This record gives sequence, C-alpha cells and structure tokens, in this order.
Amino acid sequence: MTTSGRISQSAFDGSRLRVILLLDLYEGAQEQFLDAYEHMRNKVASVPGHISDQLCQSIENPSQWLITSEWESAPPFLAWVNSEEHVETVRPMHSCVRDTRSMRYSIIRETRPDRPLTSEAATAGLQSAVRVGDGVARHALTFTVKPGSESKVAELLAGYQSPKAQVDDTTRLRRTSLFMHGNRVVRAVEVEGDLLAALRHVARQPEVRAVEEAINPYLEQDRDLTDPDSARVFFTRAALPAVHHVAAGRPEPAGLRRHALYYPAVRGRGIDLARFLAQQDEAAADDPDSPVHASTVFQRDDIVVRLVDVTGELDLDPLAALGIKGPGKAAELERLLDGAAIGVEGALDSERNLNRLLAHADMLHVTDRSAADS
Repeated sequence: MTTSGRISQSAFDGSRLRVILLLDLYEGAQEQFLDAYEHMRNKVASVPGHISDQLCQSIENPSQWLITSEWESAPPFLAWVNSEEHVETVRPMHSCVRDTRSMRYSIIRETRPDRPLTSEAATAGLQSAVRVGDGVARHALTFTVKPGSESKVAELLAGYQSPKAQVDDTTRLRRTSLFMHGNRVVRAVEVEGDLLAALRHVARQPEVRAVEEAINPYLEQDRDLTDPDSARVFFTRAALPAVHHVAAGRPEPAGLRRHALYYPAVRGRGIDLARFLAQQDEAAADDPDSPVHASTVFQRDDIVVRLVDVTGELDLDPLAALGIKGPGKAAELERLLDGAAIGVEGALDSERNLNRLLAHADMLHVTDRSAADS
C-alpha cells in the first residue's frame, strides 16, 4: 500500500522468487520419492528462469520433506508450474505424498559473505519496496464444458447453496465470483487468511460436492473428485493464478459492479498481455476520474482474465473498461490479443471495433456472492 492508501500486489516487479514446497510422505515411500525427485530436478534445471533448488528432510519427523527453489522472477516460475509439462513431471510423486503445501515469496533482503550489503550486486533482483496488501488472497479456477451444455451448467452453478463463510479462527471466505465465456467457466475466490485451508473447506461441503458431481457429465476434461490423483490433476490444470491486483486508495464508491473480461492472447504472449493490463490498471488506480476502482488480473498460458470493479456501465468508457486508456494502448493490446479467438478481428482504432471487443470480452455473470450473502 502506498502513502495514498493504494493497494498493489504484483508478480511483475522483477524480484527474484523463492518457492517453498512442504511435503508429508507416506511411510515407506522415501526411496520412491527420491527417484521421482531426481527425474523432476533434471527437468526443472533446464527451465528458463530457474536458478537453483534444494531437497531437505526434517530432522524431527522423517516423513516431512521440503523442496525450496529460487527463480529469476515470478513469471517464469508461473509459466512452468502451470504447464502440461509440469503436470506430467510431478505425476510420479503423487503416490508418495500424503499432503503438500506450496508458498511463493519475493526476496526482499539477502545476506551473503561474498557481497557487501550496500553493493549493487547485493541488491540486484530484490523486491524494491515492501508490499502492504488488504489481507485477502485471490485465486481462480477455469475449465471448459461441452458445447451445448452452457445454459445447463450456468443454471447448476448459480443454484448451489453457499458454504459457511467462516473456515476457522483465522480464515474466512470473503467472496466468490463466477462467470462464463462461451463454454469456458471462471470461478474467482477471495479469502481472508489461509487460501489452501479455505479451498479444502469448500471442497468438503456437501452442497458444493453435489454441484460438482452434477456438472461432471458436462465437463470436457473428465475428472473423479473421489480419486485424489484425478482431483489433483484437474485442479492443477484448472488453476488460474492471480498475477496482479490493485485497488485505488480513494474511498470505495457506492454502486460498484463486478465484471470479468476475457482476453485470449496471441500464442506465447499470455504473460506479456497480463503484464500490459497490470500496468494499465496501476495507472487507472491513480486516476480519480477512472471508473475502474479495483482490478485483478489472472493468467495461465494464453488465458488472461481481468476482474474489474467499476462504477457505471462498461460502455460509458470502453477504453478504461478494457484497460487501454492512453496513446498507443489500443494498438498495443491489438498486438497481444488473439482477436480471431474472441471474434473481433481488425484494428482497434474505431469506436465500433472497441465496442465490439468490449461486448465480446465481457463474460456472462453467473453468480457473485460475498460473505454477507452466506
């Protein structure tokens, strides 16, 4: 949070990333796990942006292990961890591991005996400023359903009973927003406290399990949520991480409405498109006249979704709504966006094409529930 009160959390600050993976192994699975780890580390060593990793075993409980890795920055790690190659690489570990917990941290300070604390080398790749967020963790899932089943799936997803908001003494579900674009579903959640604990809490609720079972026949990717391996693979592939969040420092205006905008990127340019939108929303947060009060950008591969809280109707200010206000910004989006995939081809230099893009990108609102609604 800046002195103005603006909240900004981002994977795009260029700082090095420390990833910590805590694992609890089944008894007797240590050697099998070591074999799987050797296979994995040989793969990850060749991934661009990877610096190093270490495998550690607890001196207090031999079933508890830790993998820590360092990356040049967050984007290459996110590209790797959300890839199909990663899904297949870690699959041999599944039968060894009872439970896992992944945590990601930007490096702020570092002490090394070979580098003076004030040297340029000592501060290279470190997070430049401390982030102060709003105590909320954000995450999304996305998956596709069989064409022709969209209305039935929307009906099922809109009709479920919300789970209890309070997870434990420190964790609470704050908001769930669900949208569709064609046959693609996006479910975004906001959690105060422990995100993983909240997701597990939701998954255990009978009313949620009933809805998940009801939509299973309509999914393009088969899954069996009673099978831990099938569920793990599905949720890994469905993960749509939040790579940037910003909220203006001014008081929240009355009548805010939440929209989700879908931006399919040109092949291989998803992270560039997400970064571009993040930069635009940072500028909007400092503009008192912008209708965009808050924004969260989610991205994996070439799927980019921008969740925005706006005042008024989107089409009152299409440039601000799309995140392209300013000279040359529409042309930059045009270079990064797969216009054919969203049904809007041609230059974004006319009001007609901008309005068409806004209409095509605006996702169908299915449900949006806050803790107060639960």
